[in-house]
Amino acid sequence: MIELVGRLMGPVRAGAEAALGSGRAVVALTRSGVVRPVRPDRLLGMATSLARYGLSITTGYAAGAARHPDRTAIVDDDGSVTFAELNHHTDAVARGFAASGVGPRVRVGVLCRNRRAAIEAQVAAGKLGADVVLLNTGLSAGQLREVAEELRLHTVVADEEFRPAFEALPDGCRVITDLTGLDGPGPLPLRPPGGHTIVLTSGTTGPPKGARRPPIHTLAPAAAILSTIPLRAGEPVLISAPLLHTWGLAALQLAALHGAPVVLRSRFDPADFLRTVEEHRIDAVFAVPVMLQRVLELPAEQLDAAWRTHRPRVVAVSGSALPAGLATAFMDRFGDILYNLYGSTEVSWVSIGSPADLRAAPGTAGRAPVGTRLVVLGGDDRPVPPGVEGRVFVRNDMPFEGYTREGADVPRFGDLIGTGDVGRLDENGLLHLTGRADDMIVSGGENVHPGPVEELIAARPEVREAAVTGVPDEQFGQRLAAYVVLEPGSAVDADDVRGWVRAELSRFAVPRDVEFVAELPRNATGKIVHRDLPTTGDKHHPTG
Repeated sequence: MIELVGRLMGPVRAGAEAALGSGRAVVALTRSGVVRPVRPDRLLGMATSLARYGLSITTGYAAGAARHPDRTAIVDDDGSVTFAELNHHTDAVARGFAASGVGPRVRVGVLCRNRRAAIEAQVAAGKLGADVVLLNTGLSAGQLREVAEELRLHTVVADEEFRPAFEALPDGCRVITDLTGLDGPGPLPLRPPGGHTIVLTSGTTGPPKGARRPPIHTLAPAAAILSTIPLRAGEPVLISAPLLHTWGLAALQLAALHGAPVVLRSRFDPADFLRTVEEHRIDAVFAVPVMLQRVLELPAEQLDAAWRTHRPRVVAVSGSALPAGLATAFMDRFGDILYNLYGSTEVSWVSIGSPADLRAAPGTAGRAPVGTRLVVLGGDDRPVPPGVEGRVFVRNDMPFEGYTREGADVPRFGDLIGTGDVGRLDENGLLHLTGRADDMIVSGGENVHPGPVEELIAARPEVREAAVTGVPDEQFGQRLAAYVVLEPGSAVDADDVRGWVRAELSRFAVPRDVEFVAELPRNATGKIVHRDLPTTGDKHHPTG
């Protein structure tokens, strides 16, 4: 079995490095239980799916229908569906797509919350070699139109709740809100070309851009993730992270590869999150950090009663920064099961922090997994020593093909891609992030990164969450402004906040403006949307 899988997935890219990555993948997938003896008739069906669709989500579910047809594939708010049922239905959806003109390189947009349609649309598009565009559910009508025009969307599969935005779509763009009963005449192509998946950037600082993900030609990316995050084949997975963002997509790809039942909820609710894990005996959870924060804000009696009959082995988060205090508090409550992946839409992954890493250095973004080169470059474009701050660059097995918008690009250095973040590596190889390179402000001639200020304020027990950013200043050019959400009942004023910072950091890091707000504006992955922060007025009035 191992020999056959190795031959089927053999390296496409030239060179020993690709072969090494594939070898590591076989080892990782053997350890996780994907590679194991299979009945010859089912093995033939799996091999046929792989030859037909390549390494893709479509293959994961088509091969799953051959290998374990009666196993549950998806559980969502509408019930459950088996691998065989999903494969049969997506054949029909693909025929329906094809009847309306969807085919190779035609683009299908997906605008759904976490439910089976978001997966079925991707699987069906893959059966035609179409490109899939994952649309952020937080897009305004104007942004949706802009993206649809720029990417020339032919069809959009969307939830009914987004109907008010449909009128903004350009003429000729077909909208489908119900995949049930969709079908068409004619057979499906035997070997469609591999389509691209286009993921939109978060758009926290500007209009979202499409980032092209190439078709996967090797299982080395899976080996990188599995080298730190120990998934198990066939065990239920709860994907709470949005499926339409990079982290949710990665979770889905890994789940499909492992033949894992995927449990979805269209809306996140912290109490339901805890119940779902126990009810479905979830082995691995994929979430974003703010979801864990909302869980820990539940009443103590609910937390004390949670996960008594079953606890997941893995809770993996990504999509936004994991605060040090949150990591420690979550593990103190639920055990050392937390993993933190740092990456982006452009570079996929950079580093992964294991529970041991997060215990040793709670604020760390982790270390480079196997097959990944992580470098911190100084102003002279040379690697800096441990402990010295610089720009974060990475190379891995998921190369970024570029943005769909002409003229947009990421910083590059040779075969390394810049993340846009600033950080340092410690003597143990753990990455510590300071902030975004473009977030650095110059105040009175001094360079100041908001990241350490934000982390210091957010770590206070009186503070629920905080954001720090730069704002224009007539005298100093720029100054820091802090936006603070207090814990209920906390009595804190602006001078208290400034005092905390003054006691730990330089005087240039002390925020001139302190704004107390009820909540911070966040996107679906929990990132703070800085452009939606209120205009500062140096409000000193405490709330709580």
